[in-house]
Amino acid sequence: MNIIRSLKLPSRNCIFFHLAAFTKQGKCSNLYRNVICKGQRYPLSASNTEVYKNARHSLGRFCFQSSRTLGEKTTTLQISSAGQLPRCFSAQNIQIIRCFRTSPLFQAAPAPFFWIIVKPIQKLFAIIFGRGIRKWWQALPANKREVFKESIRKNKWKILLGVGSLGVSFAVFYYTHLEETPITGRTRLLVFRKEHLKQLAQMEYDTWMEKLEGKMLPETDERYQAVEKVVSHLSESNKDIPQLSAFKWTVHVADEPEVNAFVLPNGEVFVFTGLLDAASDINQLSFILGHEIAHAVLEHAVKKVGMVHLLDFVSLIFLTLIWAICPRDSWAVLGQWIQSKLKEFMFDRPYSRTLEAEADEVGLQFAAKACVDVRASSLFWQRMGVVETLERQPRLPEWLSTHPSHENRAEHLDQLMPEALKIRESCNCPSLSGPDPRLVFKHTMQRFLKLPEDQESPNSTKEDLSKPKLDFPHT
Repeated sequence: MNIIRSLKLPSRNCIFFHLAAFTKQGKCSNLYRNVICKGQRYPLSASNTEVYKNARHSLGRFCFQSSRTLGEKTTTLQISSAGQLPRCFSAQNIQIIRCFRTSPLFQAAPAPFFWIIVKPIQKLFAIIFGRGIRKWWQALPANKREVFKESIRKNKWKILLGVGSLGVSFAVFYYTHLEETPITGRTRLLVFRKEHLKQLAQMEYDTWMEKLEGKMLPETDERYQAVEKVVSHLSESNKDIPQLSAFKWTVHVADEPEVNAFVLPNGEVFVFTGLLDAASDINQLSFILGHEIAHAVLEHAVKKVGMVHLLDFVSLIFLTLIWAICPRDSWAVLGQWIQSKLKEFMFDRPYSRTLEAEADEVGLQFAAKACVDVRASSLFWQRMGVVETLERQPRLPEWLSTHPSHENRAEHLDQLMPEALKIRESCNCPSLSGPDPRLVFKHTMQRFLKLPEDQESPNSTKEDLSKPKLDFPHT
């Protein structure tokens, strides 16, 4: 059994990615799934291991040391008195030894989670502070107001210098927290460390597993095997990309009618059976999963959390000004609502649409290197648009959505298609045979829309999409 990165105290639940008690797949190891994960403790066998107390108790430092490989009978183990290891750690099953530290519970909490809790407090403080300024100003006599205004006029350059210094500090913070996005080479803002996002991803993973309890398909199900095969094929075909090969992808297929799939930043892949029904063949499914894998590889969660945190910080300044300037609380509440909506529709949602378009671009490249018929990517969104129209689903304008419209996504993918076909050709993939499926679908829909509503095309057939075809192209 391998012990990787770090280990929580046995008295706590096993949470957070890259902690011991987890394999590289992000799951609790079978060896002591029922020990650490349930917070139980078991003493070590004194006959197998020597225990040494570490004098640096305050650091909570543990250190495993071994110079022998798995199967040899002598191993040296050092452990502080902060806790005991489960008995499943015997001298015969400890293979890799690394030093690690434990932290108190409040220190172990991820920074993003801390800021999620603090955000409402920050907003409340901004409201109270701005409202206090307004009340103070309204209570000032007229002569003192004039004196205060005159003081501001005399010291306007000092005030401008202070405001300018804050602006420079903000700009320095922004540009010193930029880094290059993998694969695309675009710059991005990195406010939190990637380890923090992985911790939040593990928490989200636990939430989804609890929510979907009893709905997960077994590994023997053909739909699970189809998804697992697609993910493995994409991963193997793009193993030359370090950022992608660093992940250990774990597949979960849930029996849910929603057309949805997502990949957490720790490599946990979730697919709903509704998506399998929506994808007509393995090529479309490969593109969609390539798109979701691209989100994880490009670390879009890191980018989005950083941008949202930065915008929230800036919005606190405007929130304080709104409550200080508006003469009444009702006006301030209205101004606060307008400010939040402007931030959402001018920054949050456009940025989310940008990330989706970037994931489409990179996901298409992943599919091309896997010798997938990349033309199916555009076809999928054309089909989704037609289904939405036929079912008369309410369609919001794109500027109100966090995702591009189906039509714009299909058009964007068509623009990227020549480059994707070149990538596919450079990987020595088999030539694409037959007519372009996009044109076939277009002509089919034109004929279909000309038919009476109560008449069905005699050549139409109902596909069994609950069991996707498993034919894969080979590189």
